[in-house]
Amino acid sequence: MNDELPHRLSGWLLGTDIALLELRGPGLHLRLHNDGRRVIRVPAGEIVESALEALEGVTATTLAVKASSVGIFLHAHPLHEAPLASPGQAVAAGQIIGLLRIGALLLPVTAPHGGTCLEHAAAHGSAVGYGTPLIHLAPAPAADRPTRAR
Repeated sequence: MNDELPHRLSGWLLGTDIALLELRGPGLHLRLHNDGRRVIRVPAGEIVESALEALEGVTATTLAVKASSVGIFLHAHPLHEAPLASPGQAVAAGQIIGLLRIGALLLPVTAPHGGTCLEHAAAHGSAVGYGTPLIHLAPAPAADRPTRAR
């Protein structure tokens, strides 16, 4: 593979909301970051880390948790008043922080990583489309995230 391809792919990613693209093949392992300049080559056989760990050097202070489907965004379960995640509340990776209502179906919106809920980007009961930001999270510092055994 020539050196131009990773840079070209990274440039194409600029027009998308993809933060990290990982490509693996025989003897090749690339991580392409969506800034159009940064291409990280990972030696073959190295354990793959989570996307958040791979982006550790990127200076993003917040992460928007986006809708995975169209629906009605709910801060709380319809039978409860308390929101699933309030601004300022610490959340764990995989914790349910909201719900998407599609007819009678309630889909969980989960935190992709541990951190702090900063704000609800979408109002309770608002109609949202695919990719609409729902909640802004501040990621936990790298030292607070559990490390993976190698």
